[in-house]
Amino acid sequence: MMLRDRSGFTALMLGISLIVNAQQARPSFITDSLDAYIQQGLKDWNIPGLSIAIVKDGKTVVMKGYGVKDVESKEPVDENTLFMIASNSKLFTGTSIAQLDYNKKLSLDDKVSKYINGYELYDKNITQLVTIRDLLSHRIGTKTFQGDFVFWNSNLSRSTIMYRMRSLKPTGIFRQDYGYCNSCFLTAGEVIPVVSGKPWEVYVYDSLLMPLKMNNTHTLGQGMSQRANVAKPYTSVFTGQLTRIPYDNVDNLGPAGSMISNVNDMSHWLLMQLDSGRYEGKRIVSWKALEKTRKMNIATRSNLSSTYPIHFSGYGLGVFMADYNGRQIYYHTGGADGFVTNTCFVPEEKLGITILTNNDNQDFFEALRYQVLDAYLGVPYVNRSKQLLNGFVKNLTETVKITEALKARIKGNKPSLPIDAYTGTYVNELYGPVSIEKDKSGKGLVIDFKGHNNLKATLQYMDKGEWLLTYNHAGYGIFPIKFQIEGNKVISVETRVNEFIDYDPYNFIKK
Repeated sequence: MMLRDRSGFTALMLGISLIVNAQQARPSFITDSLDAYIQQGLKDWNIPGLSIAIVKDGKTVVMKGYGVKDVESKEPVDENTLFMIASNSKLFTGTSIAQLDYNKKLSLDDKVSKYINGYELYDKNITQLVTIRDLLSHRIGTKTFQGDFVFWNSNLSRSTIMYRMRSLKPTGIFRQDYGYCNSCFLTAGEVIPVVSGKPWEVYVYDSLLMPLKMNNTHTLGQGMSQRANVAKPYTSVFTGQLTRIPYDNVDNLGPAGSMISNVNDMSHWLLMQLDSGRYEGKRIVSWKALEKTRKMNIATRSNLSSTYPIHFSGYGLGVFMADYNGRQIYYHTGGADGFVTNTCFVPEEKLGITILTNNDNQDFFEALRYQVLDAYLGVPYVNRSKQLLNGFVKNLTETVKITEALKARIKGNKPSLPIDAYTGTYVNELYGPVSIEKDKSGKGLVIDFKGHNNLKATLQYMDKGEWLLTYNHAGYGIFPIKFQIEGNKVISVETRVNEFIDYDPYNFIKK
């Protein structure tokens, strides 16, 4: 009897087995429901476009674009569509500095003053103590976003921003209280050229982006509108109507948030994070440097979340960390005007997720991340999008009602003083000068924010001493404001911006 050659049959069965195992490793939500879930999410949350990549066990298992990058042209989003990733830039900065620490070019615990001559913070004692690690951990005692209206989209240089940090009066305790600080990350990034001889944007490009073959990722955002295959930025805050807004230019805050990328390139970043610093078998970053970025330097949460299976969270060097249903996850979000994005990786499960979107007024980008985590980490199914949607719609509806009610108060009433009494130059210690002049009609006012390029706001008188402030950039908001008047003299005016940018009001004194 002749023996049959079974090698072909064995190979076939092995191939079938590998396919079945791979399919079993992918949760049913990912294989059966992801597309429909995202399409419904775009509709529910009024999001023009979204792209997502999921990596698992060393491979990219999902990489796809949804919706459109431009609501007028209807051009579709794909895996190579560029978005501003904003604060997802921070881990690139933290990783670069951790690698320089590993290479003995600096120490994370070096004083900042060793590298930045004349660097000062509000408190002289903190100035003498503050280290690179403190800056990368958001623990200098300032409030979240403090000073960001002054710095974000401004025409200030990096050195000027660092100089003005001395005017940020802390409300918390140094190294004890967490306060998200973009100017801190700028300052840490400015240490890089001192020790490497390369600007932050060049160092990150050379040491991380090129070795990772992130060929369509850019460290600076200037000129983004001229690049091919870019998503356009939109917002729906205050009016509820999807509105195209300008691209941010935050290159002066580069190490904190100026990068632009796509999910194709970001998947390389995630694969490196999940392979202990290697990409395609080649060492890109030392494991010891990566490990330093993931060590918690300050706690941000110490109680159970009412929505997610999270008890504790903290911040390392450009990345958040938390428990999630028994696993340790690392993550960050990024918000620029018109864009919100996230990245997340779970080393224990060799799982990574990145999601990029082009409407800044929505929570779906986070709901989707948690939905994917739930699917892979065995959390019983709850529709995270629907869970968050009702509260969002309620808040947006209320905001729109308030905005419409404010506009309805403009009925041709006249302020208590002649219009010329309100014009002139006003100064805020941190911001600097603004000018207030009459508008073309001579009945209203226009504020010109001198620290920004082309940022203005109209002031229309309503009643009871209140004016309606409307920025020419829809993302900055619409607010009622008052001038402080003593006798027949205008003393000052207090302005606000969208809390997406800065929580604090700014009081400008009339010169």
